[in-house]
Amino acid sequence: MYLRPDSQSVYDVAQVCLNGHVTNGFSRSSPEFNETFCSNCGERTITVCPACNHAIRGQIAGSMIVSFPAPSFCHNCGEAYPWTARSLTAARELAEELENLGTEEKQILSKSLDDLVRDTPKTSVALVRFKNIMRKAGGLEAEQLKSTLREIATESVKRALFPGV
Repeated sequence: MYLRPDSQSVYDVAQVCLNGHVTNGFSRSSPEFNETFCSNCGERTITVCPACNHAIRGQIAGSMIVSFPAPSFCHNCGEAYPWTARSLTAARELAEELENLGTEEKQILSKSLDDLVRDTPKTSVALVRFKNIMRKAGGLEAEQLKSTLREIATESVKRALFPGV
């Protein structure tokens, strides 16, 4: 466990598979629930950021939260965790499959994805671009892209794109 300096709250360490399934939000205080490989997908699990080797922030000690989402980015170095990077890669590949779009629209869409998974000053611009392009794109590929984005988008983007979810 480690102390968060600004609030004095104690966080445990999360164990997450490389595809983003949280296998244990309390990997240090409840190691009996740890999994070397994810029971959902079979992928290897980690407890530290591959970029900086800092512990992945888990649940607050004593928390009774049943569902704990995997963080998208390391709070220590800011790098995307493997599951975020993999999902962004998949989203970009899906964008390339959108048959109703031209090359320039696909490039704009691909660049916009980075601002849909982080809260930045350009997030609102990226959101408008994404909605406009998705209206034109249509089809199964567009629905799959939205589904992939639903997993990694910021909460504000999720509320805008998927109201009521």
